[in-house]
Amino acid sequence: MINSVTVTNYLNESVALELGFPEKSGFLIQEIAGLSPSKADINMTDLSTGDGSVYNSARINRRNIVFTIRLLENPTIEITRQNTYKYFPIKKRVKLLIESDTRTCEIYGYVESNDPNIFSKEETTQISIVCPNPYFYSQGTTITIFSGLNPEFEFPFSNESLSENLLVMGSILTNAEQTIYYTGDAEIGVFISIHALGDVDMLTIYNSGTQEVMKIDTDRLATLTGFGIIMGDDIFISTIKGQKSITLFRDGTYTNILNCLDKNVDWFQLARGDNVFAFSAESGGTNLQFRVENQTVYEGV
Repeated sequence: MINSVTVTNYLNESVALELGFPEKSGFLIQEIAGLSPSKADINMTDLSTGDGSVYNSARINRRNIVFTIRLLENPTIEITRQNTYKYFPIKKRVKLLIESDTRTCEIYGYVESNDPNIFSKEETTQISIVCPNPYFYSQGTTITIFSGLNPEFEFPFSNESLSENLLVMGSILTNAEQTIYYTGDAEIGVFISIHALGDVDMLTIYNSGTQEVMKIDTDRLATLTGFGIIMGDDIFISTIKGQKSITLFRDGTYTNILNCLDKNVDWFQLARGDNVFAFSAESGGTNLQFRVENQTVYEGV
């Protein structure tokens, strides 16, 4: 069951449309269309010498979310109607945060139309939002730490002993392999953060399940920047579709090091279930702090 929809406009102004308490916002949601999985286009080629067709490709269309809202006195219906212009501005980008009993997810779109029925006894409006990316995304991210400091300290806390140190501020992880369990409906890329505590040669990252590989050639990196991977370096890798990149942060400067990747690079995508990742280096592998972040993507609410 959907509990609420929070709308945030391009000025970062928000209103929560609670389905159980519409008097708070003045917006009584009567219907929301477009929250189920979007329709896919399946491209096929008919066989000229036999029955049936051959599958070529498939793509998911953009999403169109349409709100049907009855306007309540808050404090007057006219002011409530004008608030729809504020939070659903035409042709502007808005964010929808949808909370249900089992998941909280968000999506971005552009307001196509806002069509109020001004002269009706019970005034309503229909608002259409077109979302170029048809997927819903989890509000937060999942962080998997391979090697580095894993925070353990949480509030509230207590130390029941005056002679023993019972509080654990953090634990040091030194794993070169970890399993990421992904529960989303569709594949999604990851954001990899690497911090070097010392020199590293020829770094390789693996997806053990799919046999995909991403190699960072430190010789090319030395040619580009003057050094390979050295102490204090941070490397950020995004395999998210539409945002693929690899960047080196050194001495306060960001450098695009895409040319330092192997020509047959694989851009990792998480699939539903277990995803086993690992990293290694020809030398200096223990000098790496390594973590992976990912959102969860949903086909529908």
